[in-house]
Amino acid sequence: MADTGTQDAPRDPRGDAGRDPSIEKRLKRDPFDPDAKVDAGSDESMDASDPPAAAAPGSQDPAPSSGYDEEAEAEAERANAQQ
Repeated sequence: MADTGTQDAPRDPRGDAGRDPSIEKRLKRDPFDPDAKVDAGSDESMDASDPPAAAAPGSQDPAPSSGYDEEAEAEAERANAQQ
């Protein structure tokens, strides 16, 4: 199996172009801070070609619903049509 490295491995400074060092400090201070985790994921992704996942890696569940209720929307549409 190929060695994929660890979080403790030194980073190649050429790969840090455009990264915000304050994000790493926030993660070290609180590794469970959800905002810092999202910022780190966004900072490490390529612009517009590698968006953050909607669900956690390894999760078999779909992304949480936005709250869209098809029946309520159809009822509202019917009510608007009658006005």
